[in-house]
Amino acid sequence: MVEMYGLDAWVAHISGLMMPAVNLDNAATTPPFIDVVAQIGRQMQYYGSIGRGMGQKSQHSSVVYEEGRKAILDFVNADYDDYTVFYTNNTTDGINKLASALANDRDVLVVSTRMEHHANDLPWRGRAHMAYAEVDADGRLILEDFARILRRREYRHMTKYVTVTAASNVTGYVNDVHAIAGIAHRHGAKIIVDGAQIMAHRQFSMGGRPGKDEDIDFFAFSAHKMYSPFGGGAVVGRKDLLNAHVPQFCGGGMVVSVSDDAVVYAEAPDLYEAGSPNVPGVVGMIKAMEILNEVGFDNIIEHEQKLLRRALDGLSKIDGVVLYGDNANIADRVGILIFNIKGQQPVDVASELASHANIAVRHAAFCAHPYVRRLEGKAPHELSGMIEAPTGMVRASLGIYNTEADVDLFVRTVAEIVGASCARPMSAAARRLYKEQSKIPNDRA
Repeated sequence: MVEMYGLDAWVAHISGLMMPAVNLDNAATTPPFIDVVAQIGRQMQYYGSIGRGMGQKSQHSSVVYEEGRKAILDFVNADYDDYTVFYTNNTTDGINKLASALANDRDVLVVSTRMEHHANDLPWRGRAHMAYAEVDADGRLILEDFARILRRREYRHMTKYVTVTAASNVTGYVNDVHAIAGIAHRHGAKIIVDGAQIMAHRQFSMGGRPGKDEDIDFFAFSAHKMYSPFGGGAVVGRKDLLNAHVPQFCGGGMVVSVSDDAVVYAEAPDLYEAGSPNVPGVVGMIKAMEILNEVGFDNIIEHEQKLLRRALDGLSKIDGVVLYGDNANIADRVGILIFNIKGQQPVDVASELASHANIAVRHAAFCAHPYVRRLEGKAPHELSGMIEAPTGMVRASLGIYNTEADVDLFVRTVAEIVGASCARPMSAAARRLYKEQSKIPNDRA
């Protein structure tokens, strides 16, 4: 198995001792591969400005930066003639840039879903007319909703987009985005895919099955969720569609010429990359892709499924634990599970796991409030106008480096928390330890 940076670092236990940390919060961010950190260190010796100098280091960095686009296109099986890559800070940044370019008037229809992370919902609101595909009782998308919405008479003459996550950051469900692309294209719509939660878990292809009817038009992702947490990300998109629009942000690097009263914009990808680029982020991201390919996605899936099944089986045997979603059929899930303990708040459970076993998980609503409310059992007709944030759940998310021992410690600690008292308040020491963290929004990622 590959080596990870920081796994040998010990953190403070509630007892005052220093002990190893167990990270089960990989859906939020992943530790980097050791070879990613080393590669960044090597390339930083030759760091220079991109495309703006004749110095040797500038030339070297420009080559690395541009070659990275080809590596990304290869990683997602995208045709060089049809697609290009522009770099971003993260998935949210990429989707915001796409929204600013594609959806800038109310004659545009954007079909999102009730499963989405806020990053693939909020950027479109206010820019376009919104409609949403619903989820079923288990939290899976209702595919028929996409066709039902797109064929509505009032949307017939609108420019249409469908935007959907490849994998949920809450339940881990992997969506058949190529089938959704086929539905979108048959109704004259283009498809945008949020790839934040898929890139480290499943092989992704821009190409569909068969031919081009199910091809993906745009795909956004982050490096920090695929073992290179250095602020990198990218969007893979069709050249013709990107060049037909201008994003609503400006700066150096995205123009060919500027006069007193006119601007000539560059073509994509430069059109979407105003400002100085993040070279270390690109270097780390490309190295992480190389390592993931070496490990092999079949091996990653087998490893994650084994650990996920072990965790779900363990939790299902603990009285007082409530699991959400379909936990019997997990083949279409990446390594994410969500649960609650009856009588306890998610924040207290997460704090107990951290303070008593040094296990990092996530709690609350995971920047997916409409989805979490539905998983909590709220019906769609109950949710209109609701503004109070949902209490949410506790999320454990697995990575390539997690072990059976990590899972067993997690399950055992949950059982101990339940056994101590289903209504036990967090200890005073735990409250003090996590007081500062409470100031940070607790539903990110």
